[in-house]
Amino acid sequence: MKKSLLALAVLGAYAGVASAQSSVTLYGTVDLSGKYVKNDGSAKRLSLGRDGINSSQLGFRGIEDLGGGLKAGFLLLSSVGADSGDIGAGQSAGGSGKFWTRRSTVSLFSNGGELRLGRDYTPTFWNDTIFDAFGTNGLGDSTHVLQMATTTFVRADNSIGYFLPANIGGFYGQGMVAASEPGQAGQTSNGGRYVGGRVGFAAGPFDVALAAAEQRNAPLFGQTQKTYNIGGAWDFGFLKLMGYIDRDTAPGLRETRGSISAVVPMGQGEIHVGYDRSKLTNNIVPAAAFSNTIWQAKATYQYNLSKRTAMYATIAEVANGDFSRAGVASGTSINAAPTLGGKSKGFEAGIRHFF
Repeated sequence: MKKSLLALAVLGAYAGVASAQSSVTLYGTVDLSGKYVKNDGSAKRLSLGRDGINSSQLGFRGIEDLGGGLKAGFLLLSSVGADSGDIGAGQSAGGSGKFWTRRSTVSLFSNGGELRLGRDYTPTFWNDTIFDAFGTNGLGDSTHVLQMATTTFVRADNSIGYFLPANIGGFYGQGMVAASEPGQAGQTSNGGRYVGGRVGFAAGPFDVALAAAEQRNAPLFGQTQKTYNIGGAWDFGFLKLMGYIDRDTAPGLRETRGSISAVVPMGQGEIHVGYDRSKLTNNIVPAAAFSNTIWQAKATYQYNLSKRTAMYATIAEVANGDFSRAGVASGTSINAAPTLGGKSKGFEAGIRHFF
C-alpha cells in the first residue's frame, strides 16, 4: 500500500512538472454572411457565404519550454465551413481534401529565431494580405484581380522556414524552401516547389516589407514563375493607409498588380475602402500577343460589438478586360462566372466572432 502511494505521488509530481512546462490553446473564428452576387451573363445569386472579413478557422497551438532559452511548439489550423458544416477551404468537389487546410507546422524557438516545418503561408503572400485593409477576405479580397495564380500563391506544403528573432530593433524577416514531392508514381512535374523570403521594418505607425520568390507553377504548364512585391502601411491615427505592388513573370507572361486601401476609425465602427488593379501582358504567341486589365473597387462598414464580435456590410465591383472572367465571388455564391469582359457586383452583410 505504501509503495502504491509512493508511486502515485511520484507520478503526480512528474505530471505537475510536465504540465507546468507545456500549454495547449484552442482558438478560432466563425464568420458568416448573407451574400448577393450578380455577374454579367447570368442571373443574380443569393447565398449564405463565409469568410466575409476574417477567415473562419479552428486552431490548436501548443508550446513547451525545453530550458536554456529553447522552446518547441506546434500549430494546427483548419478552415471551417460553418454555413454547411464542411471543412471549408480545401474541400474538393469529390468530398475529400486536406483537413489542416490553413497551416500545420512544428517549430523550435531560440534566441536566434524560429525553425518551422510543415504546411505554411508563403513569404510573398504576406504583403498581399497584411497590407490590404480587407485582409484578402470576402467580396473585397484584392486577389480577385490576380491573373497569374500559382499553386503556392498562399501556402506551400512540405516547407522548411526560418524566422528572425523579434528583438532586433524593428527588423523582421523569414525564408522558406518547399519541396514539390509529386504524389503519383512516374510524375515528373515539380509544381509546388517554392523558394522565397521576406524582410521588413516596423516602428511605431510605420511598416514596410519586401518579398521575392521563385515558384514552380503547375497551372502554367509547369513553368517557373518569379514573384517580387513590396507593401507598406502608415497609421495616421484618424486613418490607416496601406498598399502593395506585385510583379509576376514567367516565360512570355508578365503581370503587374497593385492595391491601395484605407481604414477609417469611427467610434466603435470603422470604414474600409480600397481599389485594386492588375495588368497582364501575354507574349507566349507573339503573333497573338495581348494585354488584359482588371480593376476592383470595394468598401466595408464594420461595427465592433466587442473585441471579439463584429457586424459588417461590404459592397464590391470587378470590371474585366476582354480576356478575363474574374468576379467578386466563386463557388456556390455564383451561378456562373461573368462573361469575357463583363462585370461582377456583390453585396454581403454578416457577423464575425473570435473565440
